[in-house]
Amino acid sequence: MKKNAIAGAVLALLAGLAPVAAQAEGHYVPGVEGTQAASVPPPGFYYLGYVVNYNINSLRVPGTSDDIPGHNSGTVTALANRFVWMTGHKVLGADYGVEAIVPLMRTSLTFNTADPRGVVADSRSGVGDIYVGPLVLGWHGPQWDAVAAAGVWLDSASTSNPASPGKGYTSTMLTGGLTYYFDPAKTIAGAALMRFERHGKKDDGFRYGNQVTVEWGLSKAFGPMQAGVVGYSQWQTSDDSGLGARPNAKASRHALGAELVYPVAPGMALKGAFYKELSAESGSTPQSKGSLLRLSIVKAF
Repeated sequence: MKKNAIAGAVLALLAGLAPVAAQAEGHYVPGVEGTQAASVPPPGFYYLGYVVNYNINSLRVPGTSDDIPGHNSGTVTALANRFVWMTGHKVLGADYGVEAIVPLMRTSLTFNTADPRGVVADSRSGVGDIYVGPLVLGWHGPQWDAVAAAGVWLDSASTSNPASPGKGYTSTMLTGGLTYYFDPAKTIAGAALMRFERHGKKDDGFRYGNQVTVEWGLSKAFGPMQAGVVGYSQWQTSDDSGLGARPNAKASRHALGAELVYPVAPGMALKGAFYKELSAESGSTPQSKGSLLRLSIVKAF
């Protein structure tokens, strides 16, 4: 009887599962930044396009790092269109800019537990929640770069189906990071970028706990090309609240990968990275564990 009750609770969570598009409970997708992640470009207008493919290999039982039984898989493909304008003005000695992110997403989910009531099969495409960042600050030293930023993820996308692109709440995001060059020629670099998210309430009153994401990279230049080791970690730093929240159940994930960067034209560079998640633990809701492939282009205008 107890086993059936636990299975029923998991099935109820699966049936009402919100989009897994951002992997964890937050808006920000880890793995989109890697080597030199904290280096802000000089004054000008820039387009950054991130093509991200995240393959879900399994789902974790809420509050644990154990897999939910059955075949649970999915694919999230997104094109995150990021627009950055570094204005040429100075604030606190830093270059001042603004930014916005408009993600286009395609999500396909297939969750099959041993009980047919737990089947979720859904595919959706659409525009995800939009990010507006009115504050981007970039500092530059002889062998270092630093960044600080603040903005809001809007509750602007649909949440009507399991694979819908929206999250169903707003999030405030704060960013800070440092890139350090170990030699004057800037051929060897290490970078770390931290994102802090404070989530708003969903319509039903549920609120995910605050979340910290750290992305890092170590790179070496070989002529015009750069290659490096990259990784990311996410931690939930406070408890969920509202109906269905589990006390002391905090989500986390950790991944390791590699990245290549190659300039294809003046003012344009291509980047490619692959990440494998080494561990993942759920909070109050099921969390995915999988792998991420990212291709990105940076174009200066």
